[in-house]
Amino acid sequence: MTESVEYQPRAIRPREHHFRGSLGRFATGVAIVTFDGAAKRHGITVNSFTSVSMEPPLVLASIARTARSHDELQGKPFTVNILGAEQQALAMHFAGRPQATEPLWVEGRVAPRLSNVLAFFECTPWAAYDGGDHTLYLGEVVDFSYRTGDALAFANSRFTTIPESQLGVEDLL
Repeated sequence: MTESVEYQPRAIRPREHHFRGSLGRFATGVAIVTFDGAAKRHGITVNSFTSVSMEPPLVLASIARTARSHDELQGKPFTVNILGAEQQALAMHFAGRPQATEPLWVEGRVAPRLSNVLAFFECTPWAAYDGGDHTLYLGEVVDFSYRTGDALAFANSRFTTIPESQLGVEDLL
């Protein structure tokens, strides 16, 4: 005889909670991955973004499988928009907490991007990899730029600011 078990949402176990808390001690920048979907433009707030290669120029964004537009991103050009310290409302908007004002879009070379971000990287799809509860999207950078300003960051489960340094690493190389 089989016993019927009612489905219950998976609770975060103490070890997972501690793991998440430990990861949260690593300060990251905040970015929004934007792309054209079938019916409209999409944006997904992420804090898992990294450069992968200089030649060819590749970047990686890790997208949660639970993100509403996760499935639409597969195989599409995208832009990684790095946010300035003053753009926390934009981060919240694309994290599922819409703000009063609509974001300003810019037509990119291969994918839409957001206006006045700290930096952007327009990408064509290179590869996508299974990353457990995330998908790791690799993109080949076809256009990029940056402006001066402080960066929006996320650490210890809250937003913070990383002040612009007097001398950037690009001046050291």
